Amino acid sequence: MYNFEYHKPASVADAAALIGKAEDGKLMAGGMTLLPTLKQRLAQPSDLIDLGGLADLVGIKREGNAVVIGAMTTHGAVAASAEVKQAIPGLAQLASWIGDPAVRNRGTLGGSICNNDPAADYPGAVVALGATVTTNQRTIAGEDFFTGMFETALEEGEIVQSVSFPIPEKATYEKFRNPASRYAIVGAFVAKGPNGVRVAITGAGPTVFRWKEAEAALAANFSPSAIEGLKHPADGLNGDIHASAEYRAHLVGVMTKRAVAAAG
Repeated sequence: MYNFEYHKPASVADAAALIGKAEDGKLMAGGMTLLPTLKQRLAQPSDLIDLGGLADLVGIKREGNAVVIGAMTTHGAVAASAEVKQAIPGLAQLASWIGDPAVRNRGTLGGSICNNDPAADYPGAVVALGATVTTNQRTIAGEDFFTGMFETALEEGEIVQSVSFPIPEKATYEKFRNPASRYAIVGAFVAKGPNGVRVAITGAGPTVFRWKEAEAALAANFSPSAIEGLKHPADGLNGDIHASAEYRAHLVGVMTKRAVAAAG
């Protein structure tokens, strides 16, 4: 690990000021990805700004027809929340499947979406549910937030404060997970609600994406049989030691059918 200056800001404004002044600063949420990266000397930030003490970034509340979750709320808190279980049980289920107990009790919603790992789970929920990401500067539509592998629409000095998830009529997440890391080799979040039917796929491509052919079929008939004959192309999908692009394309259909069956 390289030397860096450690900061514990008292507010979001303080954190934004610190990151703005730093030569090459990094914000830290749960640290599930950043700390191993630092230990392996794959990153050399000049400053580390720890958001862990910012209580106003933690919490879950119902606001109208949406559930708003603070960026520093842990996966474990989302999974255990009675509010989330009642309003969006598929989101609580998603959070309960992330990593292991140690990861779920340290990792955060905001850290996950800002890192935007291709195999992360939350991006699927953000896109499928038509969520809105609120930062210290603006609001960003969930579908516009994820721009590429490990890339987001965030500008320098911009800090995610919360994510607002509209409450759907139905929503479920299913994933084929790596047995060691529990990352999604392919995950499918299916939602039916104010935004119509949405199918968001994670793990299969460089970043989360919508399977619009399945959405059109499910809009006409929300049942697994509606997508029985659909096949997602393998072009552009990830291929690695865990699964080829062709196998991931097959899993897109399998996981989507399972999610629709569970939701229905």
